Amino acid sequence: MARAEDYPLYEHWYRTLNWILDRCDRMPKHTRFTVSGRIAQLSIEVAEWITEAIYTRDRQELLRAINKNLEKLRLYFRLCKDRQYLSLGQYEYISREVNQAGVMCGGWLKSSGGHA
Repeated sequence: MARAEDYPLYEHWYRTLNWILDRCDRMPKHTRFTVSGRIAQLSIEVAEWITEAIYTRDRQELLRAINKNLEKLRLYFRLCKDRQYLSLGQYEYISREVNQAGVMCGGWLKSSGGHA
C-alpha cells in the first residue's frame, strides 16, 4: 500500500505548508479573513488533494486542481510582497517552493497519463 511519505511532492508540500502557515500567523490581524486566510485555505487544500491523489488511480483531475491552486497562491504571495506582508527574501523563497511543487505536480501528471 502507498505511504504518503514516499511521495516527494507530499514531503515537499508538507515542509512548504508549515512555512506558509507560520507566515500567515505573523501577517497583520486584519488580513486573517482576507489574504492570509485565503492563502492558508488554498495551501491546506493542496495538501489534502496531494494526499487524495496518492490513494487514487484517477488522479489527473486532482493534479490539475493542485496546479490551479498553486497558480492562485502565486498571485496571493505576489500581493503579499507588494503590500509588504512578506519581505523580498520571503517572497523569493516561497516563489521557488511553489514553483518546485508545480514542476513536481506537472511531472506526476505527465507520468500518470495526463498532460502537464
